[in-house]
Amino acid sequence: MRVKITMVLLAFLGFAEAQENISYQKPSAEILKLADYERPPSVFMDSKKEWLIFSYRNTYKTLDELNQDEMKLGGIRVNPVTNISSTVSYVNNLKIRKINEKNEVQVKGLPANAKITNIGLSPDEKKLAFTHTTSKGVELWTVDLATATAKKITQDNLNANLGSPYVWYRDSENLLVKVLPLNRPKLIDSAKDLPTGPIVSTADGKVSQNRTYQDLLKNPQDEANFETLTKAELYKVSLNGTQTKLRDADIYAGVSFSPDGNYVLLTTIKKPFSYIVPLSRFPMVSEVYDSNMNLVKPVNDVPLNEIMPKGFSSVRLGKRSMTWRDDKPATLVYAEALDGGDQYKNAEYRDEIFTWDAPFNNAPQSFFKTKQRFAGTEWSNSNYAVVSESWYDTRNTKSFLIDLNNGTSKVLEDRNYQDVYSDPGSFNRTRNQYGRNVIDVKNGKAYLIGEGYTKDGQKPFIDEQDLKTLTKKRLYTSNLKDAKENIIDILDVNKGDILVSQQSATQYPNTFKRNIKTGKATPVTNFSNPFASLGNVYKEVIKYKRNDGVELTGTLYLPANYDRKAKKEKLPLLIWAYPAEYKDKNTAGMTTHNPNDFTFPSYGSFIYWVTKGYAVLDDAAFPIIGEGKTEPNDSFVPQLIANSRAAIDAVDKLGYIDRNRVAVGGHSYGAFMTANLLTHGNDFACGIARSGAYNRTLTPFGFQSEQRNYWDVPEVYNTMSPFMNANKMKKPLLLIHGDADNNPGTFTLQTERYFQALKNLGAPVRMVLLPKESHGYAAKESILHTLWEQEQFLDKCLKK
Repeated sequence: MRVKITMVLLAFLGFAEAQENISYQKPSAEILKLADYERPPSVFMDSKKEWLIFSYRNTYKTLDELNQDEMKLGGIRVNPVTNISSTVSYVNNLKIRKINEKNEVQVKGLPANAKITNIGLSPDEKKLAFTHTTSKGVELWTVDLATATAKKITQDNLNANLGSPYVWYRDSENLLVKVLPLNRPKLIDSAKDLPTGPIVSTADGKVSQNRTYQDLLKNPQDEANFETLTKAELYKVSLNGTQTKLRDADIYAGVSFSPDGNYVLLTTIKKPFSYIVPLSRFPMVSEVYDSNMNLVKPVNDVPLNEIMPKGFSSVRLGKRSMTWRDDKPATLVYAEALDGGDQYKNAEYRDEIFTWDAPFNNAPQSFFKTKQRFAGTEWSNSNYAVVSESWYDTRNTKSFLIDLNNGTSKVLEDRNYQDVYSDPGSFNRTRNQYGRNVIDVKNGKAYLIGEGYTKDGQKPFIDEQDLKTLTKKRLYTSNLKDAKENIIDILDVNKGDILVSQQSATQYPNTFKRNIKTGKATPVTNFSNPFASLGNVYKEVIKYKRNDGVELTGTLYLPANYDRKAKKEKLPLLIWAYPAEYKDKNTAGMTTHNPNDFTFPSYGSFIYWVTKGYAVLDDAAFPIIGEGKTEPNDSFVPQLIANSRAAIDAVDKLGYIDRNRVAVGGHSYGAFMTANLLTHGNDFACGIARSGAYNRTLTPFGFQSEQRNYWDVPEVYNTMSPFMNANKMKKPLLLIHGDADNNPGTFTLQTERYFQALKNLGAPVRMVLLPKESHGYAAKESILHTLWEQEQFLDKCLKK
C-alpha cells in the first residue's frame, strides 16, 4: 500500500514550494540497520520461578493496524468492530519452558495469524489465559503449561473495550467473562444524522481545576455509542467452554474476586456521563456479590466528579482506592479524605484508612490516619502491614510499619522521594495462601531490594530488616565492574539464591540465577544483541555543573572510528533531553545514569546518529528547581538555558565538538523545552520538537508539574509559551506530530497553530504530521519516516 504524507517544506531546506506530497521514506543504511531489527521476546515467570513464558511480537505496528475503525469516547479509543482498545499491541506467538531447561517449547494449537493480548496465569499457575482478536471480535483461549497446548473456549463475542474481559475464579477451572449483550443496539453514525438541537452545557458556579483531556464525549450520540460499546453481560465460563449467564448487561468498570474467592466486587459506571472529564470520573457504584452473583452489599456510590480542588495532592470526596485486603479472606480496604479532599485546607490528618469485613453487616473499622495524602498499603504474610503517604508540594514520602497484633506503628521511611540516593528499596514479595503478592516476612525479618544509586555509581543491594528493631543488615551488594546487575527476586534467602538481570553497553539484558554466597551465576535466558553495529561506539557518563553549582549528567556517545586522543575533527553535537522539576538542588543533582546500561537505540532519542558521525549527549539532565515557596516554573526559561549551556560547555571542554554546530531535540515536554531553547537562547543551530504543546493558555488549569492555573500566574504561562514568543524564534525548527495525538494537552492543534505563527513571522520551520499516529508513534512506516526527516534536517543544518 502506497500512502501519501503531507508536510510543509521551507526554502531553508532547499525546497521551493510550501507543500509537497511525498510517500513514506526510509533513513540511510546505517540508521535503517538499527531501526529495522527483530525484537527479542518478552519473558515473564510464575511466582515459583518454575515456568518461563516467552511472548513474541512485531517490532512495530503496520499502517493497516493503525487504519482500523476507531471510536474515541469518554477518554478511551476502541475498535467498534472487534470491541477492544484500538491502541493495543498484539503478541503473535507464545513459547514456554521450565526455568532449568535449555530449549523453549512452541505452544501448540495457537490461532493462525495470532493477535494475542491480556495474558494471565491461573491462580494455581498451571494454566494460561489470553484473548485473541479476530476480524470480528475477541475470543478467549487457554494454554495448559504441562502440555504446551492452546485451546479456544469462547466465540469472538467478548467485550474488551474497558480492559481485560476475563478474571480467573480461584478454582482455576472457571473464568468470569464479559460478553457482548445479545440485544446490543447498533452504533449511531452521528455524521449522517441531522441534529435535533444544540449542545448545551451549564456551570453551577463551583470552582474546579480540570486538566485538558482528549477524546471526551461531545453529544447525545456519543453518549449512546459509549453505552453501547462498554456494556457487557457477565458469564461463568469453564475450561471446557460451558457458559452460564450470571449478570445482565451493564458497564462493568471493575471486576475482582476476594482473596478467598467467595465474593466479587463489581464496579459499574452510571449516568449522567460528562463532556468535560473522562470515564474514570463518571458516577460509579460498587457492590459486593457472592460467587453465584447474589447481592451481598452495596459498598460505594461515587457521584459524577467534575469539580476538583486545585493541587496535585487534592482528591475527590468519598471512599476511594477501594480494594480487597491481600492478607484476609474477604476484607475491603479504602481511604477517605478528612480535609474535604482540598490540600489547601488546614487539617491535622488528611486521610483515614478503613477496613470492612465481609459480609459487611458491621460498620467499617478505622485502620490508620495519615498526615499527608494516603499513597497505598502493602500487606504481608505475617502480622505486619506498611502504610505509605506522600505530599507533592514537598516531594515527601513517609511509610509506617503497622503491627497488626496491637495496632502500633513505627516510621520506616521519611524522605524526599526524588532523593534516589536515600531510597531504601522495595520489600521482596511472596505469594500467600490466597495467591496474592505480599511482603515476604521470615522469622520477623523482611528483605529490601534496592536500585542502589549513589554519588559513586550504581550498586544494587539486598538488605535484611528486623521488623522488631528496624535494624538493617546488608546481605548483598552488586559491584560488577563492566556490567550492570538488577536484582529481580530472592529465590531462597537461606541458600543465597537470587534472580538477577545482567547487561552492559553491548550485552543485551539477560536473566541469571546467582548465588550471593558463592558468586556463581547461571544463565536463564540467552538473547543476543540486535544492535551489534554499535559495539565499538564510545560511551561515557559525563558529569558537569551548572553555573549555580547544580551537578548535572548525561550519556555521551562518540562515533566508533573517532580518535579521542587526536581530536582532529570537531563533531556536530546532538542533545536529547526532557526537563524534570525538583524542590531542592541536592536531589536535582543526583543521577541514575549508568555507563553499563545497554545501549538501546530508538526513535525516542538521537543515539542512531552516532553511526553518522555525530556526537550525541543523550538524556542530558535538565532540572528545573524551585526551592522553598518558589515554584520551579517561576524561572523555567533561565534554568533551561543554564542547563543547555552547561551541557555544551562540558562536551566542548573535552575537545570533541564544534559548538557552532549543536542541535537539541525532545518529545512531548522535551519538545516544549526545545522550542523555548531556540526562542530564548543562542546556543543551538537548530532543533527538533516532536508532539509538544507550545501555547499554555490552551492548558489553562495546569500542565506537566505546574499546579497553578493561568489566572493565578499569567506571566508564568505566557513567558513559558513558545507560541507567545514566536516572533523571537529565528532558528531552523523541525516540528513533528501525530495527527491523532491522545495525550492530555498535546493536541495536534498545538503544533499546527505554532507552525502557522512561525511561518507567517518568517521563521525557518518545517512541519510533519504523521497520519493515524497518537502521542507515541507506532507504525513502522511512521517511525522510519520520522528518522528520515530528522536525518535530512540535521544533515542540512549541521553538516559542513
